[in-house]
Amino acid sequence: MSIDEAVPPEDIFPDEDDDEISASESEADIREREAQAIKGLQTAYKRMRFEIGKVIIGQQDIVDQLLVSLFSRGHCLLVGVPGLAKTLLVSTISRILQLSFRRIQFTPDLMPSDITGTDVLQDDPETGRRTFQFMQGPLFTNILLADEINRTPPKTQAALLEAMQERHVTVGSSTYRLPQPFFVLATQNPIEQEGTYALPEAQLDRFMFNIIVKYPSAAEELRILKQTTGSGEPNLEPALTANQILALQEVVRRVPVAEHVFVYARDLVRATRPDEEEAPKFVREYISWGAGPRAGQYLIIGAKARAILEGRFHVSTDDVKAVAHAVLRHRIVTNFHADSENVTPDNVIDMLLRKIPIASNERAKKMLGR
Repeated sequence: MSIDEAVPPEDIFPDEDDDEISASESEADIREREAQAIKGLQTAYKRMRFEIGKVIIGQQDIVDQLLVSLFSRGHCLLVGVPGLAKTLLVSTISRILQLSFRRIQFTPDLMPSDITGTDVLQDDPETGRRTFQFMQGPLFTNILLADEINRTPPKTQAALLEAMQERHVTVGSSTYRLPQPFFVLATQNPIEQEGTYALPEAQLDRFMFNIIVKYPSAAEELRILKQTTGSGEPNLEPALTANQILALQEVVRRVPVAEHVFVYARDLVRATRPDEEEAPKFVREYISWGAGPRAGQYLIIGAKARAILEGRFHVSTDDVKAVAHAVLRHRIVTNFHADSENVTPDNVIDMLLRKIPIASNERAKKMLGR
């Protein structure tokens, strides 16, 4: 199906005003509805890539990883030098998905209440009484760009990361739910570290993906120069609504995973820990701390989203491998030996992907005692 022939998403996904699904719906009906949802996601995915391509030249891997994390209910940390269109990419995605978008420029004087909101004392003109009213901060949006998150103090970083995990903020004695879907994209500049507050590993673990944004190729850079120095702006067409995204996030969670894929994700994560018996020799040499169980969870859910985006209702080990670098690179802590030999977390992940064997489904079931 071409982009021009794409079926409008409103013809595939139920509207929030549609009648509720009958409790007596059969398993076949549920499967058929999920199949239609997958087809709809494929259509929307093609449309999103096409619309994003009107504005963003190249960076297709970055776009794919962002969309995978979005449909996985995950957050992303983008690491790249200035001028690589990170902000433009995020704002473009928010426009084609019909989602609200806000950007926070993190600075050393930014306080937690500056992003979460605060209670303000106001006068009631009718009664003359004074009451506190909560004024929402920029966190109350669907897509939040946290620009240069490492330039703000730890207490403000912690306020953001708490909202990412809990999807609500607490001010005083009141708790306020954030809009859904809620998606945080934080950026870091890897070359300028003066006056920054590095994110601790425990806080980095809240991000599903750590995405490296690289320079464009020579051909892509030439297209950028030609496209961005003329007049006129591209007309972007919407692809999905917030309710449709929430529905698709539920579909992703229901994608079946074979036993051997679970075992492979588990073995891959455990192999990053130098104290484990199954850790390869190079892990013991180069790694101080490995990834925790959350890494395995993100490997599976990211693989599910990738499979759905490619039109498959099953997950393969190739899907796990495809998201492994983005999931693991910020959860692996290299030691001095690795630094002295210029061995990066990505190098270790490459070696692990070549080293860790893939068990058959039958052998995986025996390993799990089933």
